[in-house]
Parts: sequence; structure tokens; C-alpha cells
Amino acid sequence: MPSLGRLHLITDTRPGRDPLTVLRAALAVARAELVVQVRVEDDATDREAYDLTRRVVALCAPYDVTCLVNDRLHVALAAGAAGGHVGADDLPVGAAHGVLGATAVLGATAREPGTAAEAVAAGASYLGVGPCYVTGTKARLPAPIGPAGVRAVADAVDVPVVAIGGVTAARVPALLAAGAYGVAVVGALSGAADPARTTADLLGALGC
Repeated sequence: MPSLGRLHLITDTRPGRDPLTVLRAALAVARAELVVQVRVEDDATDREAYDLTRRVVALCAPYDVTCLVNDRLHVALAAGAAGGHVGADDLPVGAAHGVLGATAVLGATAREPGTAAEAVAAGASYLGVGPCYVTGTKARLPAPIGPAGVRAVADAVDVPVVAIGGVTAARVPALLAAGAYGVAVVGALSGAADPARTTADLLGALGC
């Protein structure tokens, strides 16, 4: 598996957002500390997801940055991404590896120790844990688990735990203290006036 960066950027394709401009700014600052996860809106077509992923893969290649695709594993394969990420309502981790191959990077979403341990036993490369705080970037999310919830999962597994949901640079130290390996962000970068500066702030908080 490629080395896993500690700052995960999830593309924001909501109306009015510009994921590729944000990505270019983040890549120039974070380089190999970045992991990019292509996530599109539920009503996006596979062709739209594929076209975006191909462009993201091309932007990431010069920096040797890992590119993953959320949910749409067939798009990850077709576009040449390094792997994918599955949530609770997506394919199980074992089945997802059957699609992507045993060596693909595969993240899984977890919010409590039992499901986290099951995902790791099935072959998850890392876990996305949250939402940690209230966030408006995704609808119908469960209640935030906070740093204490991150700690419960981190203590139960031996793979990197990536905290997600309402993450800001100011909140990173508490998440690291709870056992997080890194953090994933959407709105913190897509809504930033200066994505490069925000990326640098997040990296500084992560100790990178």
C-alpha cells in the first residue's frame, strides 16, 4: 500500500464549489502529505464522476499523491485511482476488495469500535471516523462523536484513524490527542478564502 498522507481532501462538488482549484492549491502546499478522495453528489452521473476522477488523478500524479474514489468503485478502476472508500451503506470491505483487488488502498467509515474492528479484519487500510463535530457539508449525518468517540475507535484498531466532520486547524490537536493519525476535510478547504493558507494551517496543526 502507498504511504498514507495525514491530510485527506474530499472533493466538494456542491453548486458554487470549485474542487479542482482547491485541489491545485492544496497540492502545491501539502504534496505527499495529501490524500485526495473524489466524492460527488448522489445525483451525479458515473460519467461526471469518471471525468472528475481522471482530472484529479492527473493532478495528483506529479506529487505522488494517493487518489481514492468514494463509493463508486467501478469509477476508481476505470479512472486509474489507487483505491476507494466505502461507507456503511456501500459494499462491505471484503466485497470492495474483491472489486478493487487485494493491494488497493481501501478506506472504510466507522464510528464505534465494533464496526471498526470488523472493517479492519476484512481488510480496511484505514478508517474514516466521525462525524467528529457538527458539519453542514453532508446531509442526514448521525450525531457527532467528538474526540472521545475517536479515542474509542483508535484504541480498538491498528490501522490509521482519520477524523472527519467539522474539522478545523484549531480542532486538530484534540483529535490527535485522541489517537487520530490524520484528518479529512471538505468545507474547511472548499469554503476557504485562501485554500493554500488553510492547507498550511492544517498541516502545521498536524505537525507535518
